[in-house]
Amino acid sequence: MAMSKKHYSLFSVFGIELEYMIVDMKDLSIRPMADQLILKVAGHLDNEVELGPIAISNELALHVIELKTNGPVKTLEGLAECFYEVILQLNEILKGEGAQLMPTGAHPWLDPKKGIQLWHHGDRKIYETFHRIFNCSGHGWGNLQSTHLNLPFGNEEEFVRLHTAIRLLLPFIPALTASTPILEGVYEGALDARLLFYGSNQAKIPHISGFIVPEAIDSIEAYHRLILNPMYEEIAQYDHENLMQNEWLNSRGAIARFERNAIEIRILDLQESPMMDISIIGLLTKALKYLTEKNLLASLTYPTEALKKIYDEVIHLGFEAVIQDPILLSFFSLPLKAPCSVKMFWQALFESIPEKLTQEEQEAIHRLLKEGNLAQRILTAVGTPIEPKNLKTAYENLCESLKQNKAFIP
Repeated sequence: MAMSKKHYSLFSVFGIELEYMIVDMKDLSIRPMADQLILKVAGHLDNEVELGPIAISNELALHVIELKTNGPVKTLEGLAECFYEVILQLNEILKGEGAQLMPTGAHPWLDPKKGIQLWHHGDRKIYETFHRIFNCSGHGWGNLQSTHLNLPFGNEEEFVRLHTAIRLLLPFIPALTASTPILEGVYEGALDARLLFYGSNQAKIPHISGFIVPEAIDSIEAYHRLILNPMYEEIAQYDHENLMQNEWLNSRGAIARFERNAIEIRILDLQESPMMDISIIGLLTKALKYLTEKNLLASLTYPTEALKKIYDEVIHLGFEAVIQDPILLSFFSLPLKAPCSVKMFWQALFESIPEKLTQEEQEAIHRLLKEGNLAQRILTAVGTPIEPKNLKTAYENLCESLKQNKAFIP
């Protein structure tokens, strides 16, 4: 997500990426045709095509298309509608091929080991190197759709403030964004099953993902020393052409993009519609702004392992996970006492941030807190035991939510 080389101050601009599956209109099986879609849109094959304020581009898997802001944007207002207009345009093109876009962070019955096609056009050496080292035929590689949020920093001091705030908030984010409770037709107890694979699919080189929750960082030099350099050293034995010696190799839940002076948050599951994605992003950005204005110096000594523990609980339990540690809770200056649920945490944070959300954003967040995140609503719609017919019906309805840019109500 290009934020341009210009330096922007905290929260002055945003960069957002939304990834969607291309599926068959009748049976919802994946359709590996992102290249054909780009060709029909642009008239020629390219890695990226600009469509006004939104651009589209390919991803690792050939059945995934990415929509992103065409450069940094100064406001979130009206952005959901911009994404929605492009979704309607793409769906109209795909309709002629018997295909459509499908939301959520993963396909619910796809077995990626039985057939995922990777992008095979242009300069694909990096994709091929990833596949050679990690085998990208699996969940977390060939079956994932995420939302990425890029937030800028203007200097080192802003970088440290933003990184510290994101580090503290990151373990709680999946409670809002989980949308992947079912993989290969099975629910195994994790509301955000996509993130289970996100955290393990590069275990061969542990420094790439670390604990997913980033380490405490007090300078840019420390970031290179503690995060980037060990990662580069570990992968060097597999990367003989030095293709991977780049900051995008970092797979923590939030990564520094010094090439554009931004931090990219990467653990958000895609929601059912741009309206819901942008509403959640509205809450996240305002919550992070609230945190960056506090003195969080004491949190730098808080163990990353302890943050990872609550992150793991939130992946499985969502809003029902419990914050046991009063020290962790104290960093947020909320009217809460430990133990408290993550739902109570988000409710208190939602009510405490001074910069209010738009009416649409407020309604969306109220719905999340009342009716559950998308993963919970999917499970409600599907019922138990999970029957293929009910699963297909639920995801057909999710496709309709996308086509109408509205919330999914089971």
